[in-house]
Amino acid sequence: MSDRRRDGPEAAVVCLPDVPERHQVGELPANVEVVLLPRQPGPLPDLSRVELLVPADGARQIVLAELGAMARLRVIQTLSAGVDWLRGRVPAGVMVCNARGVYDGPMAEWVVGAILAMQRRLITARDAQLATDWRPFESDELAGLRAVILGFGSIGSAVAARLRPFGVDIVGVARARREGVLGLEDLDEALPAADILIDLLPLSVETAGLLNARRIGLLRPGALLVNAGRGATVDTPALVDAVRSGRLRAALDVTDPEPLPPNHPLWLLPGVLISPHVAGDSRQSLARAYALAGDQIRCFAAGERLENQVPPHLLA
Repeated sequence: MSDRRRDGPEAAVVCLPDVPERHQVGELPANVEVVLLPRQPGPLPDLSRVELLVPADGARQIVLAELGAMARLRVIQTLSAGVDWLRGRVPAGVMVCNARGVYDGPMAEWVVGAILAMQRRLITARDAQLATDWRPFESDELAGLRAVILGFGSIGSAVAARLRPFGVDIVGVARARREGVLGLEDLDEALPAADILIDLLPLSVETAGLLNARRIGLLRPGALLVNAGRGATVDTPALVDAVRSGRLRAALDVTDPEPLPPNHPLWLLPGVLISPHVAGDSRQSLARAYALAGDQIRCFAAGERLENQVPPHLLA
């Protein structure tokens, strides 16, 4: 099934998910032919001529199974900021571009909301409401706290901008040092002073298990770990031990494993807030993701440079 913009060998063939949201890509030039990829298992269109692929998040397994047969593929434009699902699977010579910037706002809102819910004990209040228990309690303010933001890119900057008005001191940690931002080699020195550790790291060989038992042990008693990056950047058994002992609290949008099994201890531990990997999701962010894909398709058809190119080391 395809929408042909122009017949002839000069057409740029792109593949989009067959979903209503694809219309957010906007008007495409005449030299673009669109092949529609169903999100559900079943008969597939001819993908052998596809040069630029926009995979839907819900069709990742379909895409991975077909990559080897896409002989003309040159670009994969994801609708997500994270690309760890493509690690080790991208054919040689294929560029991957992500949706960096699309999810900065909603991700930052989730992080700040989770911190407020934990610090102001809104979770405690909700539990008390369900138990019809009117019992006053004290909570802690954000003002004067120090937040270490691990993964200080565009999302980290958006989080920092929203936390500073609360009087929170921000320490940014990125993969490499730059002016005003620490590098990963400084992480061990930064952790003991953190009241809140915000993990926004992508998953790579470098970041897998980075927050291991030793580093979790460097956090001060009562610290809050907020993970909206990737679950596998944290040693889950070590986190469970730290929360169970009362040393740490945790707000988690991502876990390892994921989805979190129903019998996993994290579900019922006090001092834990869990959401099902939805921090960046909103009606507006999905529209922005498809609009970005449309811009990328138009650049590709015009032979222009594509934005958000993912460094190859993150795909190894």
